[in-house]
Amino acid sequence: MPNYKIPKRWLVLVSLTLISTLMLAFLSTALSIYLYSSNSSNIKAEAAIVLGAAAWGKEPSPVFRERINHAINLYKNGNVSTIIFTGGVGDRNEPAEAIVGKNYAIAQRVKAADILIETQSRTTSQNLKNAIQVASHNQLTKFLIVSDPLHTKRAMLMARDLGMDAHPSPTPTTRYRSFPSQMEFLIRETYFYLVYLVLKI
Repeated sequence: MPNYKIPKRWLVLVSLTLISTLMLAFLSTALSIYLYSSNSSNIKAEAAIVLGAAAWGKEPSPVFRERINHAINLYKNGNVSTIIFTGGVGDRNEPAEAIVGKNYAIAQRVKAADILIETQSRTTSQNLKNAIQVASHNQLTKFLIVSDPLHTKRAMLMARDLGMDAHPSPTPTTRYRSFPSQMEFLIRETYFYLVYLVLKI
């Protein structure tokens, strides 16, 4: 049989086309995440689900503190009657993120009876799945999802895939203020968003 060889120029063309397509998909996704970050619901819900972030010992990290403060404001303004903190232990000798969040909120005069926690999750997907279990035990079905603006689109996609009646409530302030930090966060979020679309993890 004749041995046909694919011309090198066709291999180069196919490679460039594939790379261009992937870059376009990445850039368009990044743009959609950026535009979605300003999408905030002003509706009332039964609970605010605060997605976990790092805790520094017994104190929330600056990123986590912004999320907690926003949930507290939602609670004090009557937008929610319950706050659900999520997040497990980053270090064996430190309290879980959710416990740090709860203690911080109580110190800000949120009633302990109005706070629920789950302390096993380590990822956004686990945050939401575990929060659903906690919520269902307390007959809660409508939620505001609290996180950083650039994290909101991926979190909302996961929440909708889980069948949640959930609405975005990104923090009005964020620790990612400088252009380099925002770009780094946006690139990371775009990558994880695309991974979730493909693998659903």
